[in-house]
Amino acid sequence: MTTVTPGFGRTVAHTAPQGSDQRPRRQLVDTKAPAEKAFLGLTRGSALVVLAVIALVGIFLTIKAVPALKVAKFSFLTTQAWQPDIHRFGIAGIMTGTILIALVAVVIAVPVALGLALYITEVAPARIKRTLVSLVDLMAAVPSVVYGLWALLFLQGRVVGVSRWIATWFGWIPLFHVNGADPSNPVQSGTLYSASTFIVGIAVSLMVIPILCSVMRETFSQAPLGEREGAYALGATRWGMIRSVVLPFGKGGIIGGTMLGLGRALGETIVVILIISPVYNANLHILQSGGNSVSGLIANLYSESSAFGTSALMAAGLALFALTLTINFAASAVVARSRSGAESDA
Repeated sequence: MTTVTPGFGRTVAHTAPQGSDQRPRRQLVDTKAPAEKAFLGLTRGSALVVLAVIALVGIFLTIKAVPALKVAKFSFLTTQAWQPDIHRFGIAGIMTGTILIALVAVVIAVPVALGLALYITEVAPARIKRTLVSLVDLMAAVPSVVYGLWALLFLQGRVVGVSRWIATWFGWIPLFHVNGADPSNPVQSGTLYSASTFIVGIAVSLMVIPILCSVMRETFSQAPLGEREGAYALGATRWGMIRSVVLPFGKGGIIGGTMLGLGRALGETIVVILIISPVYNANLHILQSGGNSVSGLIANLYSESSAFGTSALMAAGLALFALTLTINFAASAVVARSRSGAESDA
């Protein structure tokens, strides 16, 4: 015998086995309400649209890049030059500059964003917490050109002294060495240190900080209240609670946010154009003038490139697209596997 009982958003069917005194088994039949079906359809459709757009961008870049990739082949990844009209071009030097700029930005941004996120979630009084959150979010709304002009007209002249000091005392490290610099000459021109990867990285870090801080802040705020209270009950100080509960819980968010910020820094364009002196060889000395990035290369040369040169630029854009996509997917996987990611999915 089967009896049907209507339920909220679903139908419950009670099935009693014949010749048995046991209670009937309940089978849940999911019958979603029309509003719920519409909402699920809308969210699934939105997700599919995003995936379709990403796929179309990749397909477009691939189609446009095929003529250049057929000529360059594997040397496209190893050549440090950009002369597509004579079929001598590659992204080895340019991609190196792109990665160095992003790494400098992330190294500067991570400690600042981590401290800011911890202060907002764990220390700041309630009356100023909302103001701090609004100010950090406002940093993400500032146009890139504003950061670029600020770095060009204000920051660059004031960072040259810092770059000179680092090169003087830490120039024995290849990353901080500056070719042609003379530490014993106090009046040496600062042009050796201007328009460098280091200055661009500082400016880009300001654009990365809001992303990192937002991800870390949301992760830290989800730390279990019971574990927080348990740490206090065992005599932990506020810093002890943060170190033993909040930071381990938010480790996935810290790593994932850092990787998302890295992906954002890889694609920065306007700051690179305004500040850095473009070169096409790999410049591993971040304090020295000269460098480049893939996005800066495309923005600088697109309007004056031939048809084949445009195809070569699309190939460079495809490489940056693939790198950024890989980093973002890796960041999502890290967050999803963390305790905070599992908590948010639940």
